[in-house]
Amino acid sequence: MYIKFLPNEYVIRYKKGKQIAAGRGLSFYYFDKSTSVAVVPVSVMDTDFIFEEQTEDFQNVTVQGQLAYRVTDYEKIAEMLNFTADLRTKKYYDEPLKKLSKRIINIVDVLIKNRVSAIGLTQAIQAERTFAGEIFEELKSIEEVRLLGVEVTGFSILRISANNETHRALEARTREEIQKESDDALYERRNASIEQERKVKENELNTEISVEEKKKQIRETEIATKRMILEKENELERIRINAQTEQARIETVANAEREQMRIDAQIEIERKRKELAEMRLENAKKDADAEAYRIGAVMDAYNRLSPEVLVALATLNMEPERMIAAAFEKLAANSEKIGTLNITPDLLESLTAKL
Repeated sequence: MYIKFLPNEYVIRYKKGKQIAAGRGLSFYYFDKSTSVAVVPVSVMDTDFIFEEQTEDFQNVTVQGQLAYRVTDYEKIAEMLNFTADLRTKKYYDEPLKKLSKRIINIVDVLIKNRVSAIGLTQAIQAERTFAGEIFEELKSIEEVRLLGVEVTGFSILRISANNETHRALEARTREEIQKESDDALYERRNASIEQERKVKENELNTEISVEEKKKQIRETEIATKRMILEKENELERIRINAQTEQARIETVANAEREQMRIDAQIEIERKRKELAEMRLENAKKDADAEAYRIGAVMDAYNRLSPEVLVALATLNMEPERMIAAAFEKLAANSEKIGTLNITPDLLESLTAKL
C-alpha cells in the first residue's frame, strides 16, 4: 500500500522493529504487517491552562494562560512517548500530545504555585506580566523540558483573578478607596484652585513689577544710549577737527616746503645761469685772446715778408679773371707812365665769354 505524510510531520519508519527511514513528509509503499511509523508534529503547538492557587494570605486565585512549544529532538521524544500512528487512519494509538502537554503544564503549575504562594492577593492579581516574563525565561533553562526534546516558544498569563466573594470584597474596598481618593482629589482640587488663584495674583503682581523693571531698564538703556551717542558724536567731531587742523598744518607745511623748494630751485637756476654766463664770458675771452693771438701772429708773419711776396701770396689760388682785373687796375693806376697799350678784341672776347 502507499501512504504520504505532510511536510509538517516528522516520520520515523520502522520495519520489523528496525528504523529504516526518517524525515519530514515521507511517502512510501508499505506492507502493513511488517511496517510501523512514529509521527511527530513539526509545527508549534499551543495549549491552554488554568490553575487554582493560594496566595500568601490564604486567598484562592485563578491563573489562566497559554503555552506554546515545539519539538526539537524528534527521535528522542519518540522514544519517551508513544507517537506510533495507524498507517490507514494516521491516528495515534495513544495520546502522546496530551501527555506531552500535561508534563509541561505540570512544570508550569509548579512554577506559578511557587510565585503565587510567596505574595499576597493584591500583588498576585497585579503580577500577570511579571510572572509571564519570569516563568518564560525559567522554562527555557529547565533541564526536564530540555530532556523531553521540547523548546518553549511562548508563554503568557491571560488573567489572575480571585473568587467571586473575594472579588466583591476587593471591589468594595477599591470603591471606598476610589471614593476616598475622589474626596481627597476634590479637597486637593479646591486647595489647588485657591493656591492657583494666589499664584495667579502673585504672578500678575510679579508681572507688573517685571514690566515696570523692564520699562525702567528700557529708559535707562535709552538714556545710556543717548549719552553714548552724544559721546560718540563729540568724539567724532573732535577727531574731525583734529583731522582738519592736522590737514591744514600738513598743507601749510607742504606749501611752505613747496615754496622753499621753488625758491631753492630758482636760486639754483640763477646760480647755474650765472655760472653759465661766467663760463661763456670766460670762453669768449679765451676765444678773443686766441683770435687776437692768431691775428697778431699772422700780422707779425706778414710784417716780416716783402711786398712782392705778399702780392704773390695774394695772387695764389686767385681766379684768372680776378688776376686780369687786378692787372688792368694796376695799368690804370700807372697810366701816366705807359706810352702805348694795345688790347686786342680777341683778348676782350675771351675775357667776356668766360664771365
